[in-house]
Amino acid sequence: MSTSRVGVQAEHDYEVVIGRDLLGELPGLIGRAAGRVLVMHPAALAPVAAVVRADLQARGLEVVLTELPDAEEAKTVEVAAACWSLLGRAAFSRQDVVVGLGGGATTDLAGFVAASWLRGVPVVQVPTTLLAMVDAAVGGKTGINTAEGKNLVGAFHSPVGVVCDLSLLTTLPAADLRAGLGEVVKCGFIADERILELVEASPSAATDPSSPVLAELVERSVSVKARVVSADLREASLREILNYGHTLAHAIEHVEGYRWRHGEAVSVGMVFAAELARLAGRLDAADVARHRRVLTSLGLPTTYRGDRWPALLEAMRRDKKTRRDTLRFVVLDGVGRPGRLEGPDPDLLAAAYAEISR
Repeated sequence: MSTSRVGVQAEHDYEVVIGRDLLGELPGLIGRAAGRVLVMHPAALAPVAAVVRADLQARGLEVVLTELPDAEEAKTVEVAAACWSLLGRAAFSRQDVVVGLGGGATTDLAGFVAASWLRGVPVVQVPTTLLAMVDAAVGGKTGINTAEGKNLVGAFHSPVGVVCDLSLLTTLPAADLRAGLGEVVKCGFIADERILELVEASPSAATDPSSPVLAELVERSVSVKARVVSADLREASLREILNYGHTLAHAIEHVEGYRWRHGEAVSVGMVFAAELARLAGRLDAADVARHRRVLTSLGLPTTYRGDRWPALLEAMRRDKKTRRDTLRFVVLDGVGRPGRLEGPDPDLLAAAYAEISR
């Protein structure tokens, strides 16, 4: 496939490079001012990190590798503090660069460490999962978790570049690839119906990491996020539409102790939001059914256990999208027509949850 580049306008403009075998793009994004690079990666990507280090060292850069815990276990203040200590011992300056090589948890942490070290050093994101490529690594939202909830501590800090090397997806477990498609489908429902049509035409191609269909889905999803982020960097208004399905999703992740994959929780959250919009008289039943049909075709869940509603409601009240005690949801008035529903009646919420509980 050919390499594509999607521009993002932020506090500084940058590009998301999408294609195959793209690790050679990394030195150009790091630039000539840097002398040192910290590459943050999970254990499973140690071989890839070693290749990156050898390439960067051959170009005269001092490279430090740090291995992170898996998934959400990396997003703690303790892990962040260990990274700060490493940067201090290596005398990292404001011209030096952090590289996040891994999934969404890695890119979230790498971005936060870069944002907070010396009040901000450059970060290049190299997402290696589908979820990270279409969501976490693009847009400059960084963060870590606390005992009270997900991503409650963080900063807006745009990368200087993002490399989406689709060849890295060939070793991704099938369940993780499917979970990433939850965020892809979200982009389809809020902004680009062609994404839904591609999935409906061939769910098997959408789940094939070597297919041109998946490549187009990635490019379209990144383009949706780039347009939204360019118009609303700090989530003052428009950017909230990217949270479609996320209010319940984050609550599910919290209640499950982050054992659920993010894209799986978003899948359930989108069906809940669709049912909520239907019951509020804003979305047709056919569009709700389309949610279930598209997500089910990809092997994603659309229901959740019925005995968890009190715990989920409490978790949603602590969500960062809540204003005071008022719950706020992104809902649809039709495909590609996102809106907001603020302070819905508790009975309406319970009725929507009854539609997705098993």
